[in-house]
Amino acid sequence: MSISTSYAEAIHAVASAEGDVARTRNELLAFAQALQQNDQLRSTLANALLPADTRNQIVDDLLSGKASDVTRAIIGLVVNAGRGRDLDEIINEFAVRAATSSGKRLAFVRTAVPLTPEQEKRLAAALAQQAGGPVELQTEIDPSVVGGVVTTLGDNVIDGTIRSRINKMREAL
Repeated sequence: MSISTSYAEAIHAVASAEGDVARTRNELLAFAQALQQNDQLRSTLANALLPADTRNQIVDDLLSGKASDVTRAIIGLVVNAGRGRDLDEIINEFAVRAATSSGKRLAFVRTAVPLTPEQEKRLAAALAQQAGGPVELQTEIDPSVVGGVVTTLGDNVIDGTIRSRINKMREAL
């Protein structure tokens, strides 16, 4: 079992005991997105040379009034344990575990622009048919995605971007 999986299981146990797995998941995923977009924050939280109190204060300052005490405590625990560099992976593992515990599979969806509710509904339905059961979408806006969508469902990556279509056409020629 990987360290990320161990942390994800522990986080799931805490969120379940607190009775708010969905809220914790949503807050953690929002934090993970912020980490992905801010290299300085990611490196600061991963810096073991900074005192734990300093890293904790940064987490508290960022999340105060924006996330529950449970979420702040979870992030603080992971950062203080020297696993700040693994936060993104730990959070994603937890999100998958949370969806699975509610009988769904989690699909990570990256697009350049936000999907409309109708597009999300159609995509979820198509993925549910492929997965053989209900699918929950976790969307992320990624300007590097040029037209279309990149979806990760378990180990399967479905690249429906214009870039991948052009590359396929190039290979065919």
